Amino acid sequence: MGWGISRLIGLKAVVLLSAAYFVHGLGMRVLSLPLIYACMIALLISIASHPSVDLPLLLGKASNGSFPLWSWIMFSPFLLFIHLFVLLRRFAKNEPLYTEIADGVYVGGWPSSVELLPPGDPAVIDCTCELPRSSTISENSYLCVATWDTRAPQPSQIESAVRWAVRKRSQNKPVYVHCAYGHGRSVCVMCALLVALGLADDWKSAEQMIREKRPSISMNTLHRKSLEEWSKHLLSPSKRSGESDVSSVILSDYTRKRD
Repeated sequence: MGWGISRLIGLKAVVLLSAAYFVHGLGMRVLSLPLIYACMIALLISIASHPSVDLPLLLGKASNGSFPLWSWIMFSPFLLFIHLFVLLRRFAKNEPLYTEIADGVYVGGWPSSVELLPPGDPAVIDCTCELPRSSTISENSYLCVATWDTRAPQPSQIESAVRWAVRKRSQNKPVYVHCAYGHGRSVCVMCALLVALGLADDWKSAEQMIREKRPSISMNTLHRKSLEEWSKHLLSPSKRSGESDVSSVILSDYTRKRD
């Protein structure tokens, strides 16, 4: 699975602690305090983002995509770092922010402003837990599926997102599924959506379909495991109009297996 967020942020905590120790050794004790605090926050996030814990609610992102003041204050070393990193990476990479996979269905990275959204005033599925919704995006056209970077939405979250997106498409509204870069979390949800819309036979075919148009995608074993679990309870597109609550079935089955 490579260097997931837990390892990367854990490494950042070690670097910050080393820097604090070095600065303290130079006699600048006051300057070492912010470094120690940033190290503690990084360590906390490293633990919360580990697959065995997987607690994206730690950051406090609300269902409307906003962060409370306490979160901005408490987690400022991480949130500000992520904002800067995403923007710098976008500037350095020669890749379009989003890609149209099918007519009116887009996948891509975080739209920091409304000008960066696909055309047609799309409904937005946000798969990040660390980046805020742009205030110019209507809450009525927004769904938050809070997920750590390099981690996967739960099968029940995938199903809920798919149902929401299918309703929006039935209203002839474009749909934009995004994470930070449009490589993992958003692609996971997009695979399920393409199956639900009848544009792909299964999530593996959907992944290949996306890769042909956005070669840089990089789903990992967690994404594929979540999609496989979602697929076990998949309803055909014709049955999706019924009242069966697949999400509850997926959730109960997934919870039972974890226990």
